[in-house]
Order: sequence, then C-alpha cells, then structure tokens
Amino acid sequence: MNEFSIVCRILGTLFNRAPQDPVLQPLITMIADGKLKQAWPLVQDELLERLQQNSELSVIEADYHALFTGESASVAACRTDYTDEKESEVRQFLAGRGMPLSDAPADQFGSLLLAASWLEDQAAEDEVQAQITLFDEYLLPWCGKFLGKVEAYATSSFYRTLAIVTREALQALREEFESE
Repeated sequence: MNEFSIVCRILGTLFNRAPQDPVLQPLITMIADGKLKQAWPLVQDELLERLQQNSELSVIEADYHALFTGESASVAACRTDYTDEKESEVRQFLAGRGMPLSDAPADQFGSLLLAASWLEDQAAEDEVQAQITLFDEYLLPWCGKFLGKVEAYATSSFYRTLAIVTREALQALREEFESE
C-alpha cells in the first residue's frame, strides 16, 4: 500500500465509521497515542497533534452521531445531497472498475475516499486516470461544501481539524496526479 492509498484509507475510514466501531478502534488509539504522525506521509504535524489532543472517544463519538447519523444529522454525507447528480453514476463508475459494492450509498464521502484507495491498490494500467476521474467528477466538486459543513457543525475540535486535514490532503493528492 502506497502513501496515496494510506491517506485515502485513513480519511475514508474516519468519515465512514463511527468512532466506537471495532474496526476504527486501532486507528483512534493510534491518533490518541500520537503515532499517526509516524505513518502519515503528508506534512501536517500541527494538525495531527491537534487531532491527538482532541481524541477523547466519548466526545468524538457524540459529535460523529450528531454530525452524520439519523434523521437529525447536521451534515449530509452523500454527493447526491450537494449536486443534481445521481448515486447510480458513481456506482456504475466503480462497478465498471471491478470494485465490489454493498447496498450502502456509493457516493458517501468516506466511501469515495475508500474507493480511491481501492483503485490505487488495484494498480490497473489506467489507475491514475480512474483516480483523476473519481476525484474530478465524483469527489472534488462537492467536498468543499461537505467539509465546510463539518467544520461549521462539529462541536468537537476533532472533526473540525479532520475537515482541515482532509481538505489539505485532497489538494495534495490531486496535485500528485499532475506530477504523474
């Protein structure tokens, strides 16, 4: 797994799973212990320290649920909530690349980041073009609004900081495509 895949997988998992999810626990522990910095390929040390300082599980768990779950969620997490585009377009694009899909929305923000990691890990001949398409057509056009809402509605510094980390990381990853 390369740096691009690591960044997308970590960020996608943090947005896609509730903090108390057993799959997420090792990552939350890594953040709380200050060990994410060692594995993080981007220069975002100050922001990662801020995540560490604000990683109390009960606080981020409550914030996650207020932000993303239930009918009273503060922030819609799917592309279809921000654009006139259909979820089926994303689903068709990913299925066309051979990605196995569940019944969950394929256009959820965290899921799209995980899809970018999956595309990278598959290392197909046209992986870079597929990733560029995923970023340019299905993720970047609406992620600013999504991350802005996360920053505005988060009650914990953890999710406000995560939105900033993610915004900077997506910009760096997209710039990496240009160099390839």
